[in-house]
Formats: sequence, structure tokens, C-alpha cells
Amino acid sequence: MRNTVFALLALMPLSSLAASNFVVKDMRVEGLQRISEGTVFNYLPINIGDEIDGIRIGEAIRALYGQDLFDNIEMRREDDTLIIVVQERPSIESFTIDGNKDIKTEDLMDSLRSVGLARGRTFDRSVLDNVEMFLREQYYDRGKYGVVIESEIQDRPNNTVRIQVNVKEGDRAKIRQVNIVGNEVFDEGEIREGFELDTANWLSWFRQDDRYAKESLEGDLETLRSFYMDRGYADFEVESTQVAISPNKKDIYVTVNIDEGDVYTISDVKLVGDMVVEEAFLRNFILAQPGSVFNLNLLTQTADLMSFRLGEEGYANAEIEPVPELDHENKEAAITFYINPQSRVYVRNINFRGVDQVDDEVLRREMRQMERSYLSNRLVDRSKIRLQRLPFVERVEVENEPVPGSPDLVDVNFDIEYRMPGQFSGGVGYSESQKLMLNGSVVHTNFLGTGDRVAVELNSGRFQKLYSVSHSDPYRTMDNLRRTVSVNYRDISRFTSASSEFSTKTFGATLDYGYPITEFQTLSFGATVQHSELLAFTGSTLQVQDWVLNNGEQFGSDVTGSNSAFGTEFDTLELIAGWTYDSRNRALFANRGMRQQLFLSFAVPGSDVEFYQARYSFTKYFPITPKWVVRFNTELGFGEALGDTTALPPYKQFYGGGPQSVRGFKESYLGPRDSAGRPYGGNVLVASQLELILPLPDKWASQARASLFYDAGNVFNTGEVQFTDRLGAPLEYKPDFEELRTSVGIGVQWLAPLGLFRFSYAFPLNPYDGNDRYFGDELERFQFSIGQAF
Repeated sequence: MRNTVFALLALMPLSSLAASNFVVKDMRVEGLQRISEGTVFNYLPINIGDEIDGIRIGEAIRALYGQDLFDNIEMRREDDTLIIVVQERPSIESFTIDGNKDIKTEDLMDSLRSVGLARGRTFDRSVLDNVEMFLREQYYDRGKYGVVIESEIQDRPNNTVRIQVNVKEGDRAKIRQVNIVGNEVFDEGEIREGFELDTANWLSWFRQDDRYAKESLEGDLETLRSFYMDRGYADFEVESTQVAISPNKKDIYVTVNIDEGDVYTISDVKLVGDMVVEEAFLRNFILAQPGSVFNLNLLTQTADLMSFRLGEEGYANAEIEPVPELDHENKEAAITFYINPQSRVYVRNINFRGVDQVDDEVLRREMRQMERSYLSNRLVDRSKIRLQRLPFVERVEVENEPVPGSPDLVDVNFDIEYRMPGQFSGGVGYSESQKLMLNGSVVHTNFLGTGDRVAVELNSGRFQKLYSVSHSDPYRTMDNLRRTVSVNYRDISRFTSASSEFSTKTFGATLDYGYPITEFQTLSFGATVQHSELLAFTGSTLQVQDWVLNNGEQFGSDVTGSNSAFGTEFDTLELIAGWTYDSRNRALFANRGMRQQLFLSFAVPGSDVEFYQARYSFTKYFPITPKWVVRFNTELGFGEALGDTTALPPYKQFYGGGPQSVRGFKESYLGPRDSAGRPYGGNVLVASQLELILPLPDKWASQARASLFYDAGNVFNTGEVQFTDRLGAPLEYKPDFEELRTSVGIGVQWLAPLGLFRFSYAFPLNPYDGNDRYFGDELERFQFSIGQAF
């Protein structure tokens, strides 16, 4: 087109352009529809008063064509006026893609918009041709060689066009044969065990591993190299790869020619470069020592460990490359690690993106990486984990963004996804322990954006009424001193849904502080003041009557009266101390790290009832693979009366069995039974869970969890309370590991606005059936509960 214009220009008589030069005294543009004259004049390298000739005219036409706005451009002369005649390219009224399944439309539109194919942009046919070629290459890479791509261009009024790209993807070519040629030491089955691509098998309908894709083949070739080089074959080589396609473009035949080489032994390991960290210290990270068989994976891990160590000192761009020098005659490899720390990198700004519901101070106080200090990958990672552990944070991603023009400066950007900061409920509910409940509760872990936790709970259930208010400030002082204040009132007729008839009223207030002594450890200390009234009846069990009659200050009618009630009241001052070690990567649905907690409580001398309790819990996550994790949890509890107190108060007893203890056994029914055969609880608790956490899609991983579990545990009594069997004979529940109950099953947890839902289906392994004399275990295979998550 442009060559035609220049040829016509050369043949134009004086009626169009004078053969001689002339001075432009005026200019005008003809043929414009959407584009303004000012836009043309802005790109035109000619101004009024300029003397022009054929060369200047040619330059002007090239300049206008370079803007991709016009299909035709002519220049004419009318006296001393220069006339620019143009034919505008059409604009795109609409652009659609239809028939694509493998490639998301959103991803395609983003890419096409960047090259000018979008509504309102100027249409260029050559760009559309390149797009069709690009799409074919994308589908070829996915193994769809039969793809058909056709474009329809429909002219519309006002010099616009409507473009539609129709895609017929066809079927992905299937792998009919994979041949590895040249393997002698290892058989093909062992070599291909880690391949992503495979020929058709009985699981291919699910795994889709018989569908060819270029990226998968490249990944398999890298797996093949690693297979040999991790086993000492340092001179292994893939000589060639052939991919043949059947005439119908549905079958793929892959042939890989290899040279296995020989097994090499590491003769020496050297470190060369700028040692910003002492060489002796870096040598501690070397995993492949002289005398060992060459292993590329160990060399790569060594380089990563050294890079991480340099990154701790601010050398975030450090380059460490292990280079083997092969001695083919002696089959030895001398390894040299070339260390280039480059410049130390400093942090200019730390930015929090994606969240505006939280005060900046709340997020910034979790930072271990500081602004204006050098960048430390360890401190950045720790800062990320601390943000993830906030209850109102769903997930966190971190990016180090270089500052333009300053190679030694970066901005650390934390992209934060906010989650619902609490639980809000009200109305009618149901649980296994309380049956029908009327309740209203608010738990907010980011009250007014401050990061404070505020909880208000008003519950009225079948066996208990509860009213409580609490406030927790995690940063009461600059030293990260946590303070929690709570007030509660309880009116309980039974401690569990299965407990015998018994009533208690308590009013208490708690003040608790927590102080971090290290990054992972916290000491806590506090006190609880409580007034309690316990009421029993002549129909209550012997254990309840005994405790009420022998502890505190008694009140009420004579126990010998018919249907009489009698009770006791007492005041206690309970001191509480605790130690917590927590290295988990999240507070909820963690999959890395460990948590240990030890709490001691002690009713001080002078209280109407004196006792102490100790409780220890241990949780650890063991990653098997990046997706598969084993969780081990154990909980131990022990309590004992002091002074004249005969036993722990009934509401301080431990209970076992149920969704949060040994699943498959009815809630609270493990351990001692009172004279009516109902759970009384014990002063010794042993409970453990071993879980295999099943991988879930990333979008669910922070909101739900599924696991296979093995539970074990029971509740015991050391003799503080006297129990009897069905016949009234004395019965002991002393600790005995042979009496631990066990179960296996599957469990699911789901975080919902109402709380943390727990579902489980279990198979008890060693239940005791009981007989005419001894109480048996109560089983409940399917169980669920709703509890607080924050």
C-alpha cells in the first residue's frame, strides 16, 4: 500500500504537487472522521512557513503511517496550501473470542488488549494475523494440533468493525509411545516413574497424563537429567528428542536418546569469591563432601542454603553457582562454588496492600524486618508468618520490588487478604452438648481496626446460662505486653448434657497478662476472683452430695428431708501462670511449626476451697511433602485438692470423649461414672490425636481442613472421689494406659461466620461393652460441634 502511494506520488503532475519546491502558507486535512486535525498536525513534521520538496513530503507520509491510524495517505497542493488526504483505519466496535476452553478468555483478553485488539482501538489486520498465529502456538504447546482458528470481520457504521475469533480446539493429542534409547543401567520403567507424561493407563481418565503438552515434556526431560545426575552420572546427556505426530494429529510418539555416562565421585569442594560470610561458616552448609558420589540435588541444596545465609545479611541478590570440573580419566568431579554476593540491599519502604480495615500500626508492629535496614530474608519470612497468624488475615504474599534507579534499594510489599475478623451469631442453635439453644454472641478480633479482641456472649441453653464480656489488647505496652480482662456469670444445672442433676451459680472476673520472652515464647500470669454457689438435691448422685456437704459453707434444708435442696457457697482467688511456645505458621489451619502450652492454676490459701490444676498441650506438624502433613497433638491434665478440701470442685473436673477429644465415643462419657451411671469427670486427663491432613485446593486451604485420624485417651481419678459400680460396690478409675480408648476415622473442619464447624465419623477400636456390674462405653460414630475459632 505504502509503495503504491509513493509511486503515484512520483507520477503526480503539477495539478497535485508542483515539481519544484514551495513554501507552505496553509494546511488542511480531508477525510477525517474520528481523529482531529490537531492530532494529524501533531505528528506531521511540516509547519506553516516551511519550504518543502519531495523528500520532505516522503518523510511526512512515513511519519503519519508510523502512527498506525490510516490505511491511505495522499498529499496535494492547491496554490500554496498543502492538503493532506487520509483514509482512517476503522476502530474496533467489539472484540470477542468464542470456543476457547483450555485458555481462559480473561487471560487472552488481557494479552490481546496489550497489543491493541480491544474495543475502541484502531484496527490493524496484521495484528489480527499475528494474534491468530499466537493462538495456534499456544494450543500446539498444549498438544492440540488439530486446532482451527478463524476470524470474522464485520463492517459496522461510522467506520467501525466487529471482530469475532472462533476457536475449534479439537482433542489434545494422546501419547501412544514413549521410548528412551541408550539406557543400560536403569530400566525404562524406573526412569519414567517421575514423569508427568505417560502412555494410556487405567488412571489416565483422571490424571490426564496421556495428553501431550510441550511444557510437560520439557519438565520430564529435566526430571530425566536429575534422575541420573542425582545418582552420580555427572556427564549424563540428552542427545536428542524427537516428537512425531500421526497424520490425523491425534497421536504422539516421543523418542528420547540419551548417553548415561559414568558414575563420578567428588574429589574436592572449593569456595571461590567474595566471602562476606566466613568461609568456615559457609562450609557448614555443604551437603556433598569429598569422597561421596556426585549428586546434583545436594549441590543445588547447598547453593540454596548458602544463598539463604547471605540473604540474612542483606545480600538478597547473591549468586552462588556450583560448577563441576570433571576428570574423565579418574571419574572424579572437583566442585567449585562461585560466590558473588553483589551489593547489600536495603529496605526503603514496607507497604501493606489489599487491606484498609486495619490500622497501619497493627500490621507494622508485627514486622521483624525494619525500614532503612538491610534486607534479611529470614526477617521478611518471619514478618510474613506473624501477619498470617493474625486471626483476621486469610493469607499473605510478599514481594521485594526494586526501586528504579537504585539497585541497592527495594520496597517490601505485603499483599494481604482480609478475612472476616470474628464470629457473629444470634437466634436459635443446636449442639450435641446443649441441644436447643437461644444465643447471641459477638467475637471481633479487630475491633475498630485496632487489632483488639472483644467478645460478648449471651447463651441460654438446656443445661446452662452464660453471660460474659472480655477484652484483650495484644499490645498493651510497647514491649508487646498482652492484657485480657473478662467478667462472666454462669448458671449451670449440668456441666455436660449427660451429667447428673446438679446446679451451680458462679460470678467471676479475670485479669491476665502475657509477656513475650523470645520470638516464640510467652509467659503469662493472672488471677481470677470467683464466687460460687452449688446446689444439690436429695435425688442427686452420691458424689455430688458428698462434695456439697463437705466443702465450702453449707446452706439449705436438711439432707434427710423429702425432695429437699441443700448447697454450699465459697469464694476463691485463683492465681494462674503459663508458658507458651508457638512457632506455627498460622493460628488457624496451620501446617508447619509447633505449639506447646503449660498452664498452672492455684487457689491460694485462705480461699474457701483450695486446689491446684496443671494442663499441658503439645501440637506439632510434620510435613511429608509440600501438600501432605502429619499433625500430632496431645493434651495432659492433672488436678488435686489441697488442705481441707476433699476433691476438685465438680466444675473443675476433666471430661473425655467427643469431637475435640476421642472421637467415636459419646461426648464426656469416657472416664468415671457417678452412682447414676452418668459422667462425673476425673482429675487426670490423657488425650492424643494423630492426623494425616489431606491436601485441599488452595482456595479452601485457609477455610477448611480434612484429615484421617487416630485418637487415644481417657479420663481417670486418683481416688479423691469415691465411685461405685452398678451393684454399689466400690470402683476405682486409677490411671492405666491399658484403659486408653482408641478410634480411627475421618474429620472435617470448616470455618463459617457462626464459628468453627467440626464433623467426624469414627470407628472405635477397643470399646468396652459393659455388663450387669460395670458401665460400658457409649458410642457415637458421627459427631459434630460448633465452637469458637478465634
